[in-house]
Amino acid sequence: MTKNQRLVYIALLASQAVIIGLIERSIPSPFAIAPGAKLGFANIITVMAIYTLSTADAGKVVGTRLVLTALLGGTISTFMYSASGAILSFIGMSIVHKLGPSRVSIIGVSITGAFLHNVGQLLIASWIAQTWSILLYLPVLTFVAILSGIAVGVAANYLLTYVEKLHYYKYLRESS
Repeated sequence: MTKNQRLVYIALLASQAVIIGLIERSIPSPFAIAPGAKLGFANIITVMAIYTLSTADAGKVVGTRLVLTALLGGTISTFMYSASGAILSFIGMSIVHKLGPSRVSIIGVSITGAFLHNVGQLLIASWIAQTWSILLYLPVLTFVAILSGIAVGVAANYLLTYVEKLHYYKYLRESS
């Protein structure tokens, strides 16, 4: 795997995540109990990046997605919320993924990411509002995170089985 091929793969993942994120942003929240909550389908791509790339390269996918999504349809405040959630989520998912598949499944990694994304966003909201009472919303968002984490994990697992059949991703991890 050449450096250029790896960069193209990173760019493809990032562009897919941006498109999914922009589409999802235009869909109303499906959760009546948690206004503004989204399923986080762009995280399917983040999970795929974590499982098929090195941590540094997966971080490039997440960073590129954050910047491009903000530039294409966001504001400074949406960038702050997205970045805090995505960075905390990525760090947590990377750590949990390193525990190995015998300890944590891809669905567990995904649920961890969904939960930490909510924590990151609530911490920024608490900082902006200058009150910790916003964290009282965490139990409701945790329930939503578990549901969306399962959905994202199942979808990512399904995709990963097809990517593994290509034997392409092994070269990506080795060349990083």
